Amino acid sequence: MNFIDNVEIIVKAGDGGNGIVSYRREKHIPRGGPSGGNGGRGGNVVLIADRQLSTLIDFRLKKNYKAGRGGDGGSNDKTGKQGEDLILKVPIGTIVTNLDEDVVIADLTVDGEKFVVAEGGAGGRGNASFRNSVLQTPHFAEKGEPTYPINIKLELKLIADVGLIGYPNAGKSTIISMISAAKPKIADYPFTTIVPNLGVVRVDVEKSFVVGDMPGLIEGAAEGQGLGHLFLKHIERTRLLVHVIDVTGISGRDPLNDFDSINLELKKYSEKVSKYPQIVALNKIDVTGTEETVSKLKEDLEKRGYSVHTISAATNVGLKELVGDISNRLDTLPRHKIEVEKIKVFTLPKSAPKYQIHKNDMAEFVVTGREIETLIRRNDLENEYSLRRVTKQLDAKGLFDDLRKAGCKHGDNVIIGNFVFEFDENM
Repeated sequence: MNFIDNVEIIVKAGDGGNGIVSYRREKHIPRGGPSGGNGGRGGNVVLIADRQLSTLIDFRLKKNYKAGRGGDGGSNDKTGKQGEDLILKVPIGTIVTNLDEDVVIADLTVDGEKFVVAEGGAGGRGNASFRNSVLQTPHFAEKGEPTYPINIKLELKLIADVGLIGYPNAGKSTIISMISAAKPKIADYPFTTIVPNLGVVRVDVEKSFVVGDMPGLIEGAAEGQGLGHLFLKHIERTRLLVHVIDVTGISGRDPLNDFDSINLELKKYSEKVSKYPQIVALNKIDVTGTEETVSKLKEDLEKRGYSVHTISAATNVGLKELVGDISNRLDTLPRHKIEVEKIKVFTLPKSAPKYQIHKNDMAEFVVTGREIETLIRRNDLENEYSLRRVTKQLDAKGLFDDLRKAGCKHGDNVIIGNFVFEFDENM
């Protein structure tokens, strides 16, 4: 199974349905009146954390995701059907970033947690909604609110209480297989583990913790060597690190140098992560001739202030004591939580201008801006009553005065979205 932990996709909520223009014609209602119903709201795009998922690989197969459009309103004040929500399931530990705003908007850490990443557009109002004491028979309706594509990044960061770190073949996968029900692939060659393995360790009836193997860490991992650079970020979610050292020296490396090299990589990646508490596990002590090495390593590392365990993962020696020490340490350590700024899709930055005016190559005046383009899209400009209403709204926003200041003269073309009109000095 491939471990996919970073994808970029495009999501779009459903457009709102259109309101309609309609009038009552029942015989028993003598004066009739407007009866055009409102359009239905568009569907949302909703992310749901699902513990059954472990990768984001499904999102590599499809780039664009779109929720259902709201239904149009009907006669007799009938409201259109609400658009169908689009549900996207993601693994627990998925961080969501709005790439358009460059801000983290969600951090899904609990099974079943939901986040509306794109809100459906409001339904347009039918002509019945515009009736008042002054306007008895409105001859116009409103189109549904359009929605816009949003570029988002989904990034999976494993949620493990404990991260096992160390050089390849140090025995991390074996440890997980012995202390939990996880069955990782194990073999005697570098980078056997290319997928982070997670296992739940049961301490007693009421107490357990999640341990994760952070594979492929070697010297130069922070710069992209080996596989460690792919998984360094997952260590951020852990609370405690267990540093596994192969004491046999069979690989030709010095165990203490391995220990220092890995810690240097952590520091290069993140000063914060390098300060996470560590327990050291000297592994493979069952191999003949390791006694002197183990004794010296234990003495040196304990002088540095580390809690050191001598174990043989293959024969289950020392694992019970290691698990007990891990459990006790976790009791004293708080959980990490990434701070996120939850923003609404349709909320524009406060600093954003209402609109911008510029001249194109044809000497036409082009007005751009989401708010004003949405206003144009929501109205039927072929309807003279609707056109009058929009003209008043544009005037109230100061657009015509701003066009004059920009040099727009009588008869010049003005473009807003797909709407083109000639500027009138009397506007």
